Amino acid sequence: MFQTFSEPASPDQGPPRLAALRAVMTREGLDGFIIPRADAHQGEYVAERDSRLAWLTGFTGSAGFCVVLQDKAGVFVDGRYRVQVGSQVADVFTPVHWPEVTLGDWIAENAPRGGVVGFDPWLHTVTQMRDLESSAGDVTLRRTHNLVDLIWEDQPPPPASAAFVQPVELTGEKHDDKIARLANTLGPATCAVLTLPDSICWLLNIRGDDLPRTPFVHGFAILHATGDVTFFVNPSKIEDIKDHLGPKVRIESVEAFLQVLSVLDGPARIDPASCPVIVADTLRDAGTQIIEAQDPCALPKACKIGAELDGARAAHLRDGAAMARFLCWLDQQPVGSLTEIDVVKHLEEQRAATNALRDISFDTISGAGPNGAIVHYRVTENTNRKVDQGLLLVDSGGQYVDGTTDVTRTIAIGEGGAEERRAFTLVLKGMIAISNLRWPKGLAGRDMDALARAALWEHGLDYGHGTGHGVGSYLSVHEGPQRLARSGTVPFMPGMILSNEPGFYKEGAFGIRIENLIVVETAPRLPDQTVPEMYRFETLTYVPIDTRLIDTSLLTETERTWLNAYHAEVLVRIGPLVEGDVSTWLTQACAPI
Repeated sequence: MFQTFSEPASPDQGPPRLAALRAVMTREGLDGFIIPRADAHQGEYVAERDSRLAWLTGFTGSAGFCVVLQDKAGVFVDGRYRVQVGSQVADVFTPVHWPEVTLGDWIAENAPRGGVVGFDPWLHTVTQMRDLESSAGDVTLRRTHNLVDLIWEDQPPPPASAAFVQPVELTGEKHDDKIARLANTLGPATCAVLTLPDSICWLLNIRGDDLPRTPFVHGFAILHATGDVTFFVNPSKIEDIKDHLGPKVRIESVEAFLQVLSVLDGPARIDPASCPVIVADTLRDAGTQIIEAQDPCALPKACKIGAELDGARAAHLRDGAAMARFLCWLDQQPVGSLTEIDVVKHLEEQRAATNALRDISFDTISGAGPNGAIVHYRVTENTNRKVDQGLLLVDSGGQYVDGTTDVTRTIAIGEGGAEERRAFTLVLKGMIAISNLRWPKGLAGRDMDALARAALWEHGLDYGHGTGHGVGSYLSVHEGPQRLARSGTVPFMPGMILSNEPGFYKEGAFGIRIENLIVVETAPRLPDQTVPEMYRFETLTYVPIDTRLIDTSLLTETERTWLNAYHAEVLVRIGPLVEGDVSTWLTQACAPI
């Protein structure tokens, strides 16, 4: 099993750890200290060593931060985690609704006038600190070493797993060619500083195991306009892939990173949205001109090419067959005979049975009844709930060498009630609206997000998360810069993979989410089309949607046609991959409505 069910943090540890941190703050002459959920690479996922926010507060969500003052400690969480945080942190911490309340405004209101708040410059980006400095009032923000590390006595060591090669048959392009192609885009900069692990792994065609669920190698890199790369990494990690990296990639230790930055010639390019403050400080102190621009790997990585898309399609067929076997098994179990953990275990067994699973792409969300309303719920031995009459929300995915999957299905356990069926159908209408969409080139996620919510809005309902995120190619299941959300400003381009996952959550009762992965493609030209170029989505995920939860009176003829065509395609694509009871079940699950 990749997934475990232990409680990762305990609220009862929060008070003594908070007291210890405040004692260090006093010794350091600080009125406050900021603890983000971040590491020096500014990715979404962090190793155990860098899980400072969870260690201190008990909150284990994938986004958030804490500000500790001498008289209060705010834990900032967005809409996905407002139910979860209440059960994970002790009452010495105060949950703060973010981004409605910004970090700067909270510090300006709560910190002492003229106070000093410390932060670790490795763990905050240039953009974050620029915004904070402009909104924190008369509070001084001071760079300091990490105070949590001073009190975390059993802090795990840094990850040191061996890197491995991602074959060119799956990447579609040699890393030397990627380096040369991107080096030509840097002008007028003479180099670009790369700190995001997925950018470096994509550029060098390597993967690793430094993080669970996400095949990253931790390190930093400088892409030079000359067509060379300096890769700062623990040398033991790349001992076996030196021949692959070749002469264009020069290896330096991680400890040499700042020293090399301090002697760079010419303008250096950084992405302020992901570059740690200490990198910009080092360049500025050395007198190096800084050019701010997007990470040069971001868009090329997001726009998958032929081999990557072929791999994604193959991975989704394999994954779809595993999901069909799982859903067939689930339907055969008596109501009340399973727990949420049973569900997680059996689903992982089905993926593992493909003999191609490298890892799960995130901890499976198996939320029965009210636990389904916790958007990023993670079942533990303490929270494990019986799967009884009602709804079960299962959000899961696999990491395969040829692709990353992410699929959510909400399943009826016994008879679904009228309220649940109505909400499910409204969510489905939003998912279909996105799936059916054609749009002019140049539009971004913010231009489309409302379409997924319109049916819910008509009934006064909504959901507190974006409709979709980007997905990597055997990389992170959450990949930028594309987003299908109000905050998504990057225009969609062919090859971008996104999730399409509207939902509805009734706290204390049930949760609903339906998710497919989709990829942007050029739309065939229409006879009367006047728009120069239009795009549409190709569906990657082929898993039955539970028609027992659909109120067909709420569907339009277009929506019914889409659903029946989708299920017919599921049968065509997945049917040949299953047999016996699963084949029979799949035929019934895909029957037209």
